[in-house]
Amino acid sequence: MVIDDDAAMRQTICTYLERHQCPTVGLSDPASVIQQIESGAFSVVLLDLQLGQKDGLDVLRQIRERSDIPVIIITGERQDDIDRVVGLELGADDYLTKPFHLRELLARARATLRRQEMGRLASGNPRQRGGYRFNGWEVRCKTRSLLDPAGNPVTLTKGEYALLVAFLEAPRRTLSREQLLRGTRTHEDIYDRTIDVQVLRLRRKLENDPTQPQVIRTERGVGYIFDSNVERLF
Repeated sequence: MVIDDDAAMRQTICTYLERHQCPTVGLSDPASVIQQIESGAFSVVLLDLQLGQKDGLDVLRQIRERSDIPVIIITGERQDDIDRVVGLELGADDYLTKPFHLRELLARARATLRRQEMGRLASGNPRQRGGYRFNGWEVRCKTRSLLDPAGNPVTLTKGEYALLVAFLEAPRRTLSREQLLRGTRTHEDIYDRTIDVQVLRLRRKLENDPTQPQVIRTERGVGYIFDSNVERLF
């Protein structure tokens, strides 16, 4: 699925993908995106963040609230880098910056689908089974969900979930930003400061007082430490 309000660009992308045996539907109005995705007829979404009056990031949020379908965001050459970073934090799987070569677009789409398939095949990986428990909180890996001590679900973005699991895999150990980036398999072009943003968001959800964190503590000049006992669930 290609979501772009530029008719010429949308048609160019669709035509190229069709030529390479990738059945494609182009949309200019994102209003019907969720309905189309829930039909199950699509494998990947190519989403232009510049959609006229509609904010592409809002469309991405709506998609992520309802589906884990891979999303590749497309940003303009002069678009602020923060949009690209925020898009990845909201759950985009990859990005392209205009102008780009259509062969690169196809290669990235195929690579994204391969990663998704590898994730499905990795159901035997410990990270995909069981979960973790800490301070009354519970993480369930199979459903990628977080429950607070009262048993209420707490919404996490893909980035927040990956970061939390990286911490839970190494409790009471100081982890550098580089280690956390590797542990979350975040896109190589995300900067160290993106980890700081993700940590801040996790603190707002986990800490009684995010300004005085007791669970995810900062080790100045080094990184962060998840300062809690963690129980593995199998």
